Amino acid sequence: MTSKQQLEVNDLTPQAFTPYGWMLGKPIPDGNGMPLFSNPATDFWQEHVFNTGAGGDAEVLWVNYRSASPEIASLEKHLLTQQAIVPLTGTIIQVVAQSLADGSPDLATLAAFRVPQGQGVCMRPGCWHATRVVDAEVTCLMLTRRSTTLDLIQHLNTDARATESAIVAITARQLESLADREQAVDA
Repeated sequence: MTSKQQLEVNDLTPQAFTPYGWMLGKPIPDGNGMPLFSNPATDFWQEHVFNTGAGGDAEVLWVNYRSASPEIASLEKHLLTQQAIVPLTGTIIQVVAQSLADGSPDLATLAAFRVPQGQGVCMRPGCWHATRVVDAEVTCLMLTRRSTTLDLIQHLNTDARATESAIVAITARQLESLADREQAVDA
């Protein structure tokens, strides 16, 4: 049996996620020229301007994630578009890595973030990623590029070559036990 490198699961903060993209679900900003509205009944503000890449149409997907496996042995990236994920029914663990100059995953930048229900992330084009759930299925809203979705579905269903995404195997990493982390925080 081979030993897998441990991957710590971090709390999501705007600063910690910046190398990979943008944290979504931050508190209402104080203005600074950003479009916002607030009154006793409602608040809304610009959180992020989503970029699908040249010629791309934005698409909202409903995604059910079920894998609670602590092993991360492959990563996926999208070449043309940002991709936003917002968990609706529970917490997800978003594993991310930057790309090296040749486009392969930079495993020195591999990180995992706990993304609670009501927050989210928007990954830059070329950000390698994998998603896990903490315990049970989690439904997420995803914003992505329509042609990237179709390209990925065709690849996964027929093994046709993907042109807008890439999936690669990596030397397996083991996510830290979330139960162990909760006990350490309580101690």
